[in-house]
Amino acid sequence: MSTDTIIGIDLGTSTSEAAIIRDGKPEMILNYDGEVITPSAVGIDQDKNFVFGDKAKAQYLMAPEDTVIEVKRKIGTKEKIHMGGKEFTPVEISAMLLSHIKDYVSEYLKEEVSRAVISVPAYFDDLQRQETVEAGKLAGFTVERIINEPTAAALSYGIGHMEEESHILVYDLGGGTFDVTLLEMFGGVLEVKASSGDNKLGGKDFDERLIQWMLRQFRKKEGIDLEKNTAAMVKLKEQAEWCKKELSTQDSCRIVIPFIAQKAGNPIALDETITVSEFEEMVKDLVERTHNPIDIVLADSEILPEDIDRILLVGGSTRIPMISRDLERYLKKKPSQALNPDYAVAEGSAIQAGIIEGTISGEDSLIMTDVNPYTLGVRALSGFDLNYMSVVIPRNVTIPTSRKNTYFTSWDGQSAAKIEVYQGEADDVRKNHFLGEFVVSGIPWKEAGEEKVEVEFAYNLNGMLEVKAKIVSTGEEAAVEINMMEQTAKDHEITDVSRWKDSSYAKQFRTVIRRAERRLKNADTLDVLYRIDLEDTLYELKCALIEEDLESAEELEEELLDMLEG
Repeated sequence: MSTDTIIGIDLGTSTSEAAIIRDGKPEMILNYDGEVITPSAVGIDQDKNFVFGDKAKAQYLMAPEDTVIEVKRKIGTKEKIHMGGKEFTPVEISAMLLSHIKDYVSEYLKEEVSRAVISVPAYFDDLQRQETVEAGKLAGFTVERIINEPTAAALSYGIGHMEEESHILVYDLGGGTFDVTLLEMFGGVLEVKASSGDNKLGGKDFDERLIQWMLRQFRKKEGIDLEKNTAAMVKLKEQAEWCKKELSTQDSCRIVIPFIAQKAGNPIALDETITVSEFEEMVKDLVERTHNPIDIVLADSEILPEDIDRILLVGGSTRIPMISRDLERYLKKKPSQALNPDYAVAEGSAIQAGIIEGTISGEDSLIMTDVNPYTLGVRALSGFDLNYMSVVIPRNVTIPTSRKNTYFTSWDGQSAAKIEVYQGEADDVRKNHFLGEFVVSGIPWKEAGEEKVEVEFAYNLNGMLEVKAKIVSTGEEAAVEINMMEQTAKDHEITDVSRWKDSSYAKQFRTVIRRAERRLKNADTLDVLYRIDLEDTLYELKCALIEEDLESAEELEEELLDMLEG
């Protein structure tokens, strides 16, 4: 095997897997324990050494404060993760997992492996993709491609069905995320038509329903609330995962946890039995939450349910029998069992790796296209609306793609244009995800509307975006490659910034905030670019106060003062 070997990695919420191409076919790679599936768990043991996989998951029961699970759900957030008395970012924990995978793969293959294709949920946004790439780099990988998980699963199926012509719906319900993708296969081409999903829906949420049921039952019988008992909650989580799996093959499940709490100095146990029908009733709304993304995908790809030839189930959570029944009822088609739901994404990632490195080529190779899952655009002035989302690339457009829009100057003598890039479906950019910004300057003096600025978006197969702007009359250009790891964009998840007044630092910044708010009341007399900058900086200052981030707040205060006094 050459040193140019590229592996495929499914970096999952609950478990992770790796695969390689041998003799034109994917082969799953065994970890140090001789297992294909590695729990996505990281821990620090009593000797202050890092432990991974089954060892980390096992110690989670005894030392949850020294163990991290389900970090994938935190990718793309600013949340700090505490483990072993230290603070880590989601990227750092993900990098540790990938480094562990790199080590056991190198051991298995008897060669140092440093190139990888890593899968992500189709509905991951650009920041989440960039942070996945960053985690790969920190682990010592050259990340050759980021591939969408449902697309990888379809590759796993397609490699053995090259002559098939069909519409395939991939339904991917993993431990922490849900994706649905519609693909068309014809003549060795695998074309993604549309993707949608829910990054906050997965097996973890089904477990949580069982945990909450157990808490209620125990509270009702014993009058004790276990929610603040960390050790008890860890046991409940373990039992919930086990019970969910049991209910996939049994009519009922008895959960027994001895010594879970004390009452009047005596140890008491939790002993409850739950039936399949009770479980299905408590998770019914979670299953129904998958319907809307399915509807979006069918509408965007202009495919009717009766035109679907095959439904592929991916992700461990699709083993829950009611998932198949619900899909059959909803789409009038029985899902296929053609794939191993646990291996398909890693296998497909390895197939993509094989195509890149050339071990899969010619008649054996599939040609693949993908789509961008979110609308991409820029902030534009529309009438009196300063926050209009002007779409450059609509969602579910086949990538790689390049698209242009032409814009006109907004006021007499405008000499520069600030290009702010957003991702999302709202007409108001403030409700979308800010990606980055840059300024193109040197616009000749003309009356409003007489000068043109051409904006071009280039979106590649990794889901990475390059944005260029050109002044049409002079050819003057500016561009930005969106690097999420360096952006200091405002967190648009904070929509109610009035809560800044509750900050412990509110009094310190009240004066500058009031001055900026008074200035904005005279908006009609302000330069448009100045007003946008002032609004944004004020918004970021309020967000920093809500997050109790004094350092950022002080920097933003200086910026505001410069703007108010300049």
